[in-house]
Amino acid sequence: MGAQASGPGRTGPTVREASRPREEPIEREPLRARRRLTLRSSYGIGRLLLAAAGIIGLIGNYEYVLLFPTFAAYNVFTYFTVQSAIAAVIAFVLGAIVAFRQEKDPQWLDLFRALVTTYILVSGIVFLTIVIQSSTRDYTIEVPWPSQVLHFYIPVIALLDWLTDTGKARLSWRFLRWILPYPIAWGVFTLVRGSFVGWYPYFFLDPAQVSGPLETLLYCLIAVVLFLGIAAVLVATSRLSWRLRPRGDRASSVPN
Repeated sequence: MGAQASGPGRTGPTVREASRPREEPIEREPLRARRRLTLRSSYGIGRLLLAAAGIIGLIGNYEYVLLFPTFAAYNVFTYFTVQSAIAAVIAFVLGAIVAFRQEKDPQWLDLFRALVTTYILVSGIVFLTIVIQSSTRDYTIEVPWPSQVLHFYIPVIALLDWLTDTGKARLSWRFLRWILPYPIAWGVFTLVRGSFVGWYPYFFLDPAQVSGPLETLLYCLIAVVLFLGIAAVLVATSRLSWRLRPRGDRASSVPN
């Protein structure tokens, strides 16, 4: 049989145009992750507000003590409350910056935050104790709005910030060893300085207002228990929040 030649009326093989590759859909961030980032931003805003409240409280407290002509203005900065409040403002600002930029806190930030939160909570409890004790010592202590902000409002809100923050790092129990060095150094400095200038920021450190060294030691031991107890609660809650995270997050935790 001869080969058939294709004539003009004969159609050739149908050539189909190659289909264009489908464009892959843009990978979108999961809704849950987007909500979490939005929540982190709200924490950042809240921490900036706390920092602003701390600055306003420090300024108001300084202006308040200037109303007493017998009070030396430079003594203000020897108060544990004032020193811890200044550190808290720094911690709030740093915490806000990190919250705006990333979903989880670096370890160093939460170590600093835990220290500061412990200190401001203890200062608030001690101040409340002094106010209560004043009624039994024939004198009264005014609690103006700056003292309320520094001793009560900011510590409570900072504690809530810590307890509800799901982006904090997991702290090791070894963190407790870093709680006491600063309060001990502050206490030694205050006692030595008080013996020279004749002024103490808190009554239980003043030999003229206590029954003796044993009473001062008792108050100091109570303060030590408060420092360690509050710090232990902060560590425990950080470890609990870590356990609720996905398994892939374990690499970012602080080692035991």
